[in-house]
Amino acid sequence: MSKTNPSLVPSGRSLSLLGKANLQQYVVYLGFLAIFLFFAIVLRDSGFLTVRNLSNIVLQTAPVTIMAIGLVFVLSAGEIDLSIGSIVAVSALAGAVAMNGYGITAGIAAGLCAGLLIGLVNGVLVAYVRLPSFLVTLATMGLFAGVARSLTDLRSIPVTNSAFTGFFGSGTLLGIPSLVWWTVGAICIGHIVYRHTRFGAHVLATGDNNRAASVSGISVPRIRLTVLMMSGVLASLAGLLYAGRLQAAKYTLGETDLMTVIAAVIVGGTLLNGGKGSIIGALVGSLMMGMLNNGLILMGLSVSDQMIVRGLIILAAVAVSLREKSR
Repeated sequence: MSKTNPSLVPSGRSLSLLGKANLQQYVVYLGFLAIFLFFAIVLRDSGFLTVRNLSNIVLQTAPVTIMAIGLVFVLSAGEIDLSIGSIVAVSALAGAVAMNGYGITAGIAAGLCAGLLIGLVNGVLVAYVRLPSFLVTLATMGLFAGVARSLTDLRSIPVTNSAFTGFFGSGTLLGIPSLVWWTVGAICIGHIVYRHTRFGAHVLATGDNNRAASVSGISVPRIRLTVLMMSGVLASLAGLLYAGRLQAAKYTLGETDLMTVIAAVIVGGTLLNGGKGSIIGALVGSLMMGMLNNGLILMGLSVSDQMIVRGLIILAAVAVSLREKSR
């Protein structure tokens, strides 16, 4: 009669740790389901479950999801980008001004290049001048918020090019809104790059232990530069999506998105200190925050109450993130 090898039998502590890991892996999905069921019951007579309302949640969260993808890469590399809201405004305004003067191609190029250049500035200062990303992006957040305000003297710039608005915001393809296509495309590409490429592995290694990553041959400065440039480009894309959907560009675009994006990413399972993240989790976290905002509005809560709820969620998510990192 054969005997079981004791070393192959999981101990009670191992099973406990495995259970905690599985719970943490699916907590965002459980939270999403819990919030959905709560609003579905409480707001069943307020139109929460209507197709129009649910589709509005998806459309409104599309730019946030795009920014969240970039932030997953940045946080996974052990950095932070606080300038994404300002990049949204500058890119939308630059794109609108260039498009009104020189056409749709110039508008798209100007908008994306604005985000790329700001990301490049952030990346160079962080990667090669070795300044903390928190302080660098905090400074550029204020700097480019001022640029956005002075760019058009606080005026809103109308976006009347139907090809642009159809492609970036209000159009449809096969009956599906263009914003949904942008979201699905960005999520698929982001997930593949993050999980199935050498670059994604290097990003995670850099965030987990940058010294070990450097010793193993990874160019840590280049990784930091690249993720911050990616974040800038994706934030500029979000700005173009805002301009296309709203058919106007204004300095207030993206102004309140930073907290929402951070909450979506952290709630979605990306560690604040780097080394672990999830693109799919960021999507679910983004939809969760959009659903939360929508439900609170339907419940009649004020903007200040919504900010309090978002702040509490971020605190809880950061606490869980830091606790998991310390294990």
